[in-house]
Amino acid sequence: MNLSQRFIERPVMTTLVMAALVIFGVYGYSTLPVSDLPNIDFPTISVFVNLPGADPDTMASSVASPLENQFSTINGIDQMTSNSTQGSTQIQLQFSLDRSIDGAAQDVQSAISAATRNLPKALPQPPTFRKQNPADIPIMFMAMSSSTLKPSEVDEYAETLLARQLSTIEGVAQVGVFGSAKYAVRVQADPAALAARQIGIDKLVNAVAAANVNLATGALNGPTQSTVIHTGGQLNNAAEFDSQIVTYQNGSPVRLKDVARTIDGLENPYAKSWFKNREAIVLAIFRQPGSNVVQVTDTIKKILPQFMANLPPAVKLDVVFDRSQMIRNSIADVQTTLLIAGALVVGVIFVFLRRVSATVIPSLALPIAVIGTFAGMSAFGYNLDNLSLMALTLSVGFVVDDAIVMLENIVRHIEEGEAPYEAAEKGAAEIGFTILSMTVSLAAVFIPILFMSGIVGRLLHEFAVTIVLTILISGFVSVTLTPMLCSRFLRSGKSSDHGRFYHWSENAFDAVQARYEHSLKWCIQHKLFTIGMFAVSL
Repeated sequence: MNLSQRFIERPVMTTLVMAALVIFGVYGYSTLPVSDLPNIDFPTISVFVNLPGADPDTMASSVASPLENQFSTINGIDQMTSNSTQGSTQIQLQFSLDRSIDGAAQDVQSAISAATRNLPKALPQPPTFRKQNPADIPIMFMAMSSSTLKPSEVDEYAETLLARQLSTIEGVAQVGVFGSAKYAVRVQADPAALAARQIGIDKLVNAVAAANVNLATGALNGPTQSTVIHTGGQLNNAAEFDSQIVTYQNGSPVRLKDVARTIDGLENPYAKSWFKNREAIVLAIFRQPGSNVVQVTDTIKKILPQFMANLPPAVKLDVVFDRSQMIRNSIADVQTTLLIAGALVVGVIFVFLRRVSATVIPSLALPIAVIGTFAGMSAFGYNLDNLSLMALTLSVGFVVDDAIVMLENIVRHIEEGEAPYEAAEKGAAEIGFTILSMTVSLAAVFIPILFMSGIVGRLLHEFAVTIVLTILISGFVSVTLTPMLCSRFLRSGKSSDHGRFYHWSENAFDAVQARYEHSLKWCIQHKLFTIGMFAVSL
C-alpha cells in the first residue's frame, strides 16, 4: 500500500490541504496568549480573618487554631500555613494538583461555617476566602504619589478612580493596593478625663459608634402631602466628632472633645509604600488566567494618558514594573533563535543535496510543520511562551528528516533513469511506512513526559505536546506534499549532469566515506581493542 499515492495523483487537493494547515496555523498564532511560562493553576485557597485590636498571640490561639482544626479534616490538603499579625490572620491552604479548586472551595466554606461557633463573638465580619494562584505574579506595578497633596487624597485617586477603571479592563483579574492611605477619624481617649467623669471606655466606644450612623428616619404624612425626613447621620471629619455627646452628667452634656482627642488620620498609619523617596500608593495588577499579558499591558498603557489628563498636576503616576517587557524580550530572543536554527537547517540541506529545487522541497516541511503546530496549540489552549517556543526550536532539526529521506529515495530512482512521476510513486511506496515508523517512534520518545506528575509534569506537559504535534505534522507533510512536489518539480538526469559544485562536494564526501570505510575495517580487524574502548566509554 502506497500512503502517498492519492496525494501524488491529486496535486490540487494536496496543495489545498497544506494551505488549510497554514491558514489554521496563522489564525491560531494570532489567538495564542503570550506569556513567559505555561499556565499552571495551583489549587490554593487563602482565608482571611480580621479582629481589630487583637495581638498576634490572641489571633493565633482564638482565631487560627479553631479554623486550622476544621481545615485539617478536608481531604487533599498538601500544605497548610498560617500567619497571625496585629488584628489579622491569614491561612493558606494548598491542595494536591489533581484536586478541583471549586470542590476545595466548597469544603473550605463548610469548614468555616463549622468553626464559626468557636470563633470570638467580636469579629466584625465572618472569615473570608478567595482562590489564589501563588505562582501568578502581578503583570504591572504602578506608583501614584504627590509632593503637596495629603496621602489620603492621593489614595482617593488611586483606589477609587484608577483601580476601579483598571479592574474593568478585559484580562485584569484584580488590582491590589500596597500602602493604602484611606482616610479615617482616629479617636484618642484621655484616661484621666474618663476617670474623673467615671466614664468607661466601653461607654465611649458605644457613643462613638452610635453617633456615626446613617439610618432611615422615616417620613411625616399629612392630609395633602408627605415629607421625607433626612438627617445627616454620617460624620465626615474630626471636627464633627468633637461636638458629639457621650453622656449627660448633672444635666450637662459630656462631649467627645471633653474626654478624647479626635484626629483626621488614616485607617492604618503603619502601612506605607515608598517610591523614589516619596510616599506613594502602589497598585499591583493581576491578570486573569489564560489572558495575554502583552495585550493586557498594552490596553492599560492606552488608558493611562487619558486618566493622567484628569489628575491634578501635583499627582505623579509612574510605572514601576512592566512584566510584558521581560516577556517581549525573551519571546523575541527565542523567535530569533528559531529563525536562525531554521536557516542553518536549510543551509545544511543545501550543502548535502546541492540542488536548489531539491533543497526547497524538504525545506517546505519546516515552516508548514511549525505554522501548523500553532493551530494545535490554540486548540489545546496553550500559550506562546518560552517552553513552547523551545519545543519548536528543538524540533527544527528533525522535522525535515522525514522529508529528506523521502526526497533522497525518489532522487535515487531519478538518477537511475526513471521519470520523476514514476520515481515519486515507487520511492514513496518503498519508504512510506518507514517514515511512518520514524515519526511514531520519534513522537513516542516524548510521550512519557505527558504522564509526569507533580509541578514539573504540569510545567513540561505543554512542551511535550507541542513537540509531538510538530513531529506528527512533519511526518504528514513528508508523505503527502514532499512526494507530490518531487513528481512535479524534479528534473530527470544522472549524477554526471550536475555542475562543478556538485562534483567537487561529491568528491569530498567520497573521501570522507573512504576514510570511514578504512577506519571501520580497522575496528573489525581489532575486535578486542574496539570492545575495550566501548567498555571504557561506558
